[in-house]
Amino acid sequence: MPFGIEPLRRLENARELDASIRLDESAAAGINKAHEAHVDGPFGGKAGCCATRNGITQRVFPRLSGLLPWKDSSGNERPRQLFCFKKEIGMRRSIVPNRSQLVALTLGLALSAGASTLALAQARQVPEARQQITLSFAPVVQKTAPSVVNVYGARVERRPQNPFMDDPFFRRFFGDGGFGLPREQVQRSLGSGVIVDAGAGLVVTNNHVIEGMTEVKVALADKREYEATILLRDPRTDLAVLKLKGAKDLAAIELGDSDALQIGDLVLAIGNPFGVGQTVTQGIVSALARTQVGVGDAQSFIQTDAAINPGNSGGALVDMQGRLTGINTAIFSKSGGSVGIGFAIPSAMVRVVVDSAKTGATTVRRAWFGARLQALTQDVADGLGLDRPAGSVVASVVDSGPAAEGGLKRSDVILAIDGVGVDDPESFGYRFATRPIGSTTQLTVLRGGKRITVPVKLMPAPETRPREPVKVAGRSPFTGLTVLNLSPAVAEELSIDLSTEGVVVGNIEEGSPAARVGFQKGDLILAINGERINASREIELATRERKRSWEVTISRGGQTVTSTFGG
Repeated sequence: MPFGIEPLRRLENARELDASIRLDESAAAGINKAHEAHVDGPFGGKAGCCATRNGITQRVFPRLSGLLPWKDSSGNERPRQLFCFKKEIGMRRSIVPNRSQLVALTLGLALSAGASTLALAQARQVPEARQQITLSFAPVVQKTAPSVVNVYGARVERRPQNPFMDDPFFRRFFGDGGFGLPREQVQRSLGSGVIVDAGAGLVVTNNHVIEGMTEVKVALADKREYEATILLRDPRTDLAVLKLKGAKDLAAIELGDSDALQIGDLVLAIGNPFGVGQTVTQGIVSALARTQVGVGDAQSFIQTDAAINPGNSGGALVDMQGRLTGINTAIFSKSGGSVGIGFAIPSAMVRVVVDSAKTGATTVRRAWFGARLQALTQDVADGLGLDRPAGSVVASVVDSGPAAEGGLKRSDVILAIDGVGVDDPESFGYRFATRPIGSTTQLTVLRGGKRITVPVKLMPAPETRPREPVKVAGRSPFTGLTVLNLSPAVAEELSIDLSTEGVVVGNIEEGSPAARVGFQKGDLILAINGERINASREIELATRERKRSWEVTISRGGQTVTSTFGG
């Protein structure tokens, strides 16, 4: 220890540090090596001296004369007993380390009524080598891991029928329970989830984790298990919200701001990969606003190299403050395991889905834009004088829609939304979808070579036309379809362009003729055997009679095709 430390008395001057230190013999010898040119008289005429000991340079101030001798500049011995560190109010005592060693000296003094107690001193050395540095994510894990749960359940699937079982001989041989008959088979599903509301018992997970489940159970990190009901499923974002039955003393995670993430930020992925139990992996944010991942259509994913494996779906991606920044959803892999390319849904989108569930809605209410956008090409960008093809071109505007009401026009180029740049229609759609209904968003638009601001008031898509769902029966390639009249609300739900013609496929019965010929949800049926279809009821008339062949014209993904099927 550099100095013998013992509390002696409380200094009367409030402008001085409340501590005094008795010097031992070795300490006194060290003080004698000080800059004695600054000392006058019996160590008390001036402000003090600078004493160097064990690599620490300090100002030393005398308070009393006493027993320990010292030598002044003339070589005369002077008595000295005590010194203290002088401290001006509002200032901190400074310790200047030399270059060879860094030592922090902490002095503490505890006073009790009538007597002083022993003061504490502690010296810590700053690590000089990498081997001496200890890093740990344990505090973050301890804060967040109790909020990450295991989601599991069962779904019933039907095995395909063996065509040989249509023959009576095979049926007699194998019996009605033969290997070829359709049989219900229970499939187990396993994934992860995150508690986002402890009071309401809400858990957010991926839609693909619980899709088709007939029962859902949730196991907490402390081994408690609860049944759960599905409050809301949103295939567009691949998110779902569950409610735990009778759960108490839950630990909810704080929702962070995914928009504040930067490439290179440290993140942790917490989940239940391969069903082995809760697992934590670490990595960085590799990229932001990733699209074309193939999950949902409101795409702006966080990319990370934190290991995400099967079973991690629905788990948490957390920042170093222990806040939820994303829901782990997908990976790119040829082997099925992690190769360092994982994707998470940003917490900004998670917040929208959770807020919708809290209102009691079974679907997510989204704002309707009322315009169709196209990506900005390099040629168009060059013609507009832009340095790069970043933005979205307005291809069409729906009359009386929010975009039209705000003044947006065809051929406008949208560059930013509320000051945040949007490089393509996908990033615009994500930013727009995270804005609350009823608010007004400001679009930065390039029109005629000038940048202008277009305000757009966000409102839900209207049901301008009754849906009138019709399920097609009979024996035709359309049997098993449920078709709807198209409206802005239906187009928004199915993520298709609004059209004034045709009826839209809202659902397809599994194993039906319509499913076998290849119809897809969201297909727009424009004509059957040359007759235009503009209302859902018209498809009943068009498919009532049996025909040897059927010609159908559909629109899918912006392309119109005509196909012929046998009767």
